[in-house]
Amino acid sequence: MNEQEPRSIRGAVAIVTGAASGMGAATARLFAAEGAHVAVTDVDAEGAQRVAADIVVAGGSARAWALDVASDADVLRVVDEIAAWQGRIDILVNNAGIAGFANLDDAAYPALWERMLAVNLSGEMRMARACLPHLVKAAHPRIVNIASTEALGATAGDSAYCAAKAGVTGLTRALAVELGKAGITVNCICPGPILTAMTRAIPDADRETYARRRTALRRYGRPEEVAHMTLSLVLPAASYITGAVIPVDGGLMARNA
Repeated sequence: MNEQEPRSIRGAVAIVTGAASGMGAATARLFAAEGAHVAVTDVDAEGAQRVAADIVVAGGSARAWALDVASDADVLRVVDEIAAWQGRIDILVNNAGIAGFANLDDAAYPALWERMLAVNLSGEMRMARACLPHLVKAAHPRIVNIASTEALGATAGDSAYCAAKAGVTGLTRALAVELGKAGITVNCICPGPILTAMTRAIPDADRETYARRRTALRRYGRPEEVAHMTLSLVLPAASYITGAVIPVDGGLMARNA
């Protein structure tokens, strides 16, 4: 083993959910550039295909799958196909998620609540369960769950999303404890205000005002900045980091005023 291997994911097989755009796409591209074989998965099949094709054109290794993480059948089928593709699974990045606002007394709230938990929380559990038989055989098995700073604070009208993302932080800690004996590290990233499809609809002036008032760095983050933290957590060298909940938020949670 040379000195560079512990800080490389070259040859690893990584699944990234919600990888058709935003942080998921940035993570898939970064992992491929680092030499990993990347399973690009998303409910948006065409978007996943575009990201995988871009990776291949750039000289990387990737294949796309249509995947709804709220579907048990979808998850089991796709994970089996990915394992057959390269013979193993080393890394799982649970990035797939949805957003939506509703007040507690809104008629639409119960349906939003159920869908939010099915995708944003139970989807991460489903993926971890399906990948577990493969991860226990990996040399450097890693799970990274993507939550949100909404798990650490709250916005009015966002309680379903906040509850699901807070559940992700709890799931992360519990799985870190449960799976540690198998050498599987499980960590969680809580992105703050990031320029993605979820935030693109916010007017530019409103984004700028929010960033100046709330973040220490006075700006929105880029998907690539989250992807680089994800990469750091899946490196073989990151072998003693588990159960961590890490904000990538430009200092949002650190700032009082």
